[in-house]
Amino acid sequence: MSAFFITGTDTEVGKTYITSLLLKFLTKHKRQAIGFKPIAAGAEEAFGQLVNDDALSLMECASTHAKYEQVNPFCFEPPIAPHIAAKRAGIEVTVNQLQHHYHALATLGAEFTLVEGAGGWALPINDTEYMYDWVKTEQLPVLLVVGMKLGCLNHALLTMQVLKMQGVKCVGWVANQIDKDMAEFDENLATLRQRIDAPLLAVAPYTEDTPKLQIHAALTDLFGITL
Repeated sequence: MSAFFITGTDTEVGKTYITSLLLKFLTKHKRQAIGFKPIAAGAEEAFGQLVNDDALSLMECASTHAKYEQVNPFCFEPPIAPHIAAKRAGIEVTVNQLQHHYHALATLGAEFTLVEGAGGWALPINDTEYMYDWVKTEQLPVLLVVGMKLGCLNHALLTMQVLKMQGVKCVGWVANQIDKDMAEFDENLATLRQRIDAPLLAVAPYTEDTPKLQIHAALTDLFGITL
């Protein structure tokens, strides 16, 4: 199984959107793929349990099927920082627990597992641990979603700097245009390509119609797909 951890330059930069498109891309090319959303905050009651829209999107786009609680083992109702939501619910999320659920998901036999983080890279999961502690423990390669808007240069370059300092491998990044009126989009994209020491995998232009990815060769190489 090949697995990738998908993080973002901030919250609301399109991690779920990009992860879903990547799952659809893998499914289109006959690859068995599954999404994993270990922690989600912001949920509603359905089917007798709390469910999160992002996790449901990953399930809808996957070609390997699983139960909801396998895809999203920690789901909290209030849309707040997950470690605060967990504390309110009387639950402690730990790196060991994330390992357990991740390895259980691996038994389903998917070729690819796309793990979507929550918020940005430095996400606390309890009073002492961060989501990245688990990513580092599993030695998951990281794919960075850059929300293309004013300020994205700072957010992207700082995130990349921390990944490098922590010895985490970033296999590439996706530029997701979340601001349809972003000034100098092409120039900002060029600046990031020059300064990020990882390949640009794809660009997701802003659209209100059918979602699409402009695929770069680095992405097909990463997934071992020939177009």
